[in-house]
Amino acid sequence: MKKLAVAAALLLPTLANADPDPANWDAVLNEARGQTVFWNAWGGSTTTNDFISWVGDRVLEDYGVTLEHVKLTDTADAVTRVLSEQQAGQDTDGAIDMIWINGANFAAMKDAGLLFGPFAENLPNWAFVDTDGKTVQTDFTVPVEGYESPWAMAQVVFMYDTADIGAPLGSMAEILEWSRANPGRFTYPQPPDFLGTTFLKQALVDLIDDPAVLAQPVDEANYDDVTAPLWAFLDELTPTLWRQGRAYPATGPAQLQLIADGEVDLAISFSPGEATAAIANNQLPPTVRTFVLDKGTIGNASFVAIPYNSGSSAGAMVVANFLLSPEAQVRAQNPEILGYGTVLDMDALSPADRAAFDALDLGVATLSPAELGTVLAEPHPSWMTRVAADWQSRFGVAP
Repeated sequence: MKKLAVAAALLLPTLANADPDPANWDAVLNEARGQTVFWNAWGGSTTTNDFISWVGDRVLEDYGVTLEHVKLTDTADAVTRVLSEQQAGQDTDGAIDMIWINGANFAAMKDAGLLFGPFAENLPNWAFVDTDGKTVQTDFTVPVEGYESPWAMAQVVFMYDTADIGAPLGSMAEILEWSRANPGRFTYPQPPDFLGTTFLKQALVDLIDDPAVLAQPVDEANYDDVTAPLWAFLDELTPTLWRQGRAYPATGPAQLQLIADGEVDLAISFSPGEATAAIANNQLPPTVRTFVLDKGTIGNASFVAIPYNSGSSAGAMVVANFLLSPEAQVRAQNPEILGYGTVLDMDALSPADRAAFDALDLGVATLSPAELGTVLAEPHPSWMTRVAADWQSRFGVAP
């Protein structure tokens, strides 16, 4: 009996440290209560930070989970931290419990075995997700396979001040033509900022004849030929930019401030509702509107992922599940809060939840789903790793 008791005692740490099973949601909720989740997420937007703070209040109230927002300037910093912990053998109780992650970093973490899961498709609120109409099961062409959970939809739009630009610009060629005629009135965030590399991707997709080639990993045999139109475009565009391309805003919010200050008239965004939200928050003048390019613009989902060595993976799953709730999704889509697109299928919702979405006033600067036009696929992440590095060597300036 004494030997059995000792053996049972030795098993307790193993059972206590076992990963929670997302298919057993009651067990996840029980384990999550009392946990603290360190969510590493971009911290460059006051409105986004306020939304994350609200999520923290709600998950604490309903589930006893404490959410700490660790504000990032670059998601790669979180990936590096997890990789360093793996190399040091710290396979439990890592410093990071959840990451707002982009496609390139997701691909890197998935390839390196740094992710907890699969978990996403076992979340209770996954039942509401639109898996047919929204790109939520691939990320930059990489299959998600349940290793990250979507929480917002994004699509490239351009914000322009109608007091200075009379009509939308339908292509990158038209943007170049307008910028030549109005030097100094356009810029974009400096890569490797996410929005800056998004501008490069959008330009590449719009300028080349066959964007389908970008769905495959970079091929050294055709890289120069494929990207030649982008470099030719930037060679002509850069001298016409704000400060003649000798300086760039560091972030998206800094770019918006240039419009607010009357220094530029045109900016890129990855949120169709951002202009309306910024007008509501007095960050942009009421004359700002949005447009998309004639051939369409890049769109994708925002995801959260859980590192393999999180000590609070149950709490992180609770947060991920709450982000998929109709309550959180309708708040995120409200242009006075965030103006993000929802990942939910309206037909899967209750009449009351659907009515809450229908009641939203998306605002004067937000395009309707029909006006947003064609949503184009993201390139494979290897393209942007290479393009961003080449941009730095060709056009980069000291930060």
